[in-house]
Amino acid sequence: MDQKQKVAFLGAGSMAEAMISGMVNAKKLPAENIIVTNRSNDARLHELKNRYGIKTVKRNELETDDIDVFILAMKPKGAEEALNELKPQINKDQLVLSVLAGISSSYMEELLHNEQQVIRVMPNTSGMIQQSATAISPGQYAAMDAVLTAKELLSAIGKVYVIDESQMDIFTGIAGSGPAYFYFLMEHIEKAAKEEGLDPELAREIGAQTIYGAARMMMERDETPTELRENVTSPNGTTAAGLDALAKHGGGEAMMQAVKGASKRSKEMSAQLQKVASTN
Repeated sequence: MDQKQKVAFLGAGSMAEAMISGMVNAKKLPAENIIVTNRSNDARLHELKNRYGIKTVKRNELETDDIDVFILAMKPKGAEEALNELKPQINKDQLVLSVLAGISSSYMEELLHNEQQVIRVMPNTSGMIQQSATAISPGQYAAMDAVLTAKELLSAIGKVYVIDESQMDIFTGIAGSGPAYFYFLMEHIEKAAKEEGLDPELAREIGAQTIYGAARMMMERDETPTELRENVTSPNGTTAAGLDALAKHGGGEAMMQAVKGASKRSKEMSAQLQKVASTN
């Protein structure tokens, strides 16, 4: 990516910070080429400026002419207002990356009305340590150069997958919401450890290392999750007892429903916003 390019974040929440942190740490761009803006939270802007050395401005003070990439990272409910504000300030050569779950590229293209290059993006908060699983889905007007720019920029925060937009909701259910599933699991591992007399902080480290190692093994070996599970499960052994307890209490079904539930909500949000767009 051209080191002279400038990136502007519209929104300063946790996802924006994860991306900023990854980009700064990976040195994809000079920190001064990253600009963050929000509507009213000056304290948050000051915090990000001091932490990462980036530039910050209020939304109404953002000069858009020399921005190459706009990253929409505000709350989804603020998307329509932000896009309407951006519309008269943006041209076709500028790229819009949207981190907004449930908001389709066609919705953004319809609001911008100028065959704008739009790419939907779904990173997760692991981008803060450059370990995100990030999906990108190009809109109908996104040129190949724009896709390559998005891939290179987002590779600073982890691994990038190019997928069809029809797959974005299920990706959201897996990767967008996935870190929270893991943290929820660790909460219960700590609770069980405490009840059994093991220090929760030690249990946290042991559990995290165990899951990290299992994930690395799955990524580095040509074996399915089922094969790996079967390889470590002896009949009537401790692992079998643990898996039996998970099955008895609906562990596998609960995880499936969590992924499907997050994916369903993403679809619902998209449908709601498309309905609004069609009436305007």
